Amino acid sequence: MNNTHAIFITEKEKMLRGEYYNAFEKSLLKDRKKAQKLCKKLNDIPDGSHKKRLKILQKLLQTKKDIWIESPFRCDYGYNIMIGDNFYANFGCVILDCNLVKIGNNVQLGPNVQIYTATHPIHIKERISGKEMAYPITIGDNVWIGGSSIILPGITIGNNSVIGAGSVVTKNIPNHVVAVGNPCRVIKQI
Repeated sequence: MNNTHAIFITEKEKMLRGEYYNAFEKSLLKDRKKAQKLCKKLNDIPDGSHKKRLKILQKLLQTKKDIWIESPFRCDYGYNIMIGDNFYANFGCVILDCNLVKIGNNVQLGPNVQIYTATHPIHIKERISGKEMAYPITIGDNVWIGGSSIILPGITIGNNSVIGAGSVVTKNIPNHVVAVGNPCRVIKQI
């Protein structure tokens, strides 16, 4: 007798494993809709209303931390974003958190910083079939990311590093450096 059991893997589990997944699966759509509503609610609150904003951010990001994110802010799910102490994001931040985004302590993001875990297949047949993938991003402690920088899927930025404004981070950045450009590259040790 064969005692093998089929193992059912959800689309969310596939997403978090970095495998092809269907982003339009019902539970993922529901989760994104919830995040969209919370982002809209956050973005509709006047600047300076710290308590109201913090309450929404804590619900969206499922945290008790005292964080500050200026409006407008957008994310896909919210629950895949893990933020350390003393976090600040300036206006226009977008975090596509289809996979985990781990942000350390004392991190500052300039205006219009974009963090993308989501990506799509390069091969046209797979891409038009609707397949997606997502790879985690880790940003270490004491990192400053300059305005209009883009962090691509699967990237790690090391502790105490600075990313210059307008950079496109396509490769991992080590600890204690200044890195700038498109593609972003290390220009100086700190």
